[in-house]
Amino acid sequence: MEKRIELERRARKANQITELNLDNCRSTSIVGLTDEYTALETLSLINVGLTTLKGFPKLPNLKKLELSDNRISNGLNYLTTSPQLQYLNLSGNKIKDLETLKPLEEFKNLAVLDLFNNDATQVENYREKIFKMLPSLSFLDGFDCNDDEVQSEGDDDEEVNGNDSEDDDERSAFCVNGLEIDLDELEALEQRVKAKKRLQETTDGASTSKPPDDDNEVDELDEYLKELQLKESATASQSVIEANRASVQPHPSTNFAILLYWFLAILNLANAAYCKHYAF
Repeated sequence: MEKRIELERRARKANQITELNLDNCRSTSIVGLTDEYTALETLSLINVGLTTLKGFPKLPNLKKLELSDNRISNGLNYLTTSPQLQYLNLSGNKIKDLETLKPLEEFKNLAVLDLFNNDATQVENYREKIFKMLPSLSFLDGFDCNDDEVQSEGDDDEEVNGNDSEDDDERSAFCVNGLEIDLDELEALEQRVKAKKRLQETTDGASTSKPPDDDNEVDELDEYLKELQLKESATASQSVIEANRASVQPHPSTNFAILLYWFLAILNLANAAYCKHYAF
C-alpha cells in the first residue's frame, strides 16, 4: 500500500492531495496513509483485502470513503476521526449485526450509506432501524426511506435536455403534403391575415355586426402554400441543372489529355518541317 500511495502522489505534498485511489493494492491493514493528508476529501480502498480499520488516519476533510469488497467485520469506530464523512460504502464486507454500525451515529453529516451484501442486511426491519439510528441518512443501499431509488444528476439533465430538444424540433417546423412549413413563417402569415382583417373592418365599418369573412384567410394560406411549392420546384430545378452541368462539363483530366494531344501533334509537325528543311 505504501508504494501505491507514493505512486498516486506523483511527487505532490501530502497536504495538497484531495483525492486518492488505492483500489486493489492488496493489504490487510492501513499502511502508509498518515494524518498528513489533511486536504483529502475522497478516498477509495475497494477490494484491498482489509480485515481491520485500525490505524485509519485523522482526515478532517474526508467526505467520501469507498471500502467495498473487503473483509471488514468491525472497528468502524476508527473512522470517527473523519467527522465530515458524507458518503460511506461498506458493501461486500463481513458486518453481521446492527450493533457493529453504532459508531456511525457520530457522523452528523452522513447522507449516503451502502451495506449491500453484508449479513446485517438480513436483520428484521433492517432499513427502518438504520434510518432511525442515523437521522441524517438520505439513502441506504441506493434507496431512500420511501424505497425510491436515487437518481444521478446526469440522468436528470439528459432527460430534461432530451425533452427540450424534442420539443424544439416539434416547434420549429411541420409538414403538409410533403411541404415543410416553418412555424415562424406561419406566425408571420397569421399576423398578415389579422392586419388585413383589421384594415378591412376599418374600411367597411367595424360597427356592423357582420361576421368576419374567412375567404381572405383561405386565400392567404393558399398563396403561402403556392410559395412553398414554387420554392420546392425551384430547388429541384436548380439541382437538376447543376447535375446536368456537372455531367456535361468535361473532367479536368480530359482537358489535360486534349491539350497534351495537340501539343504533341504540333511538336511532330515542327519536327517534320525541320527535318525536311535540312534535307534539301
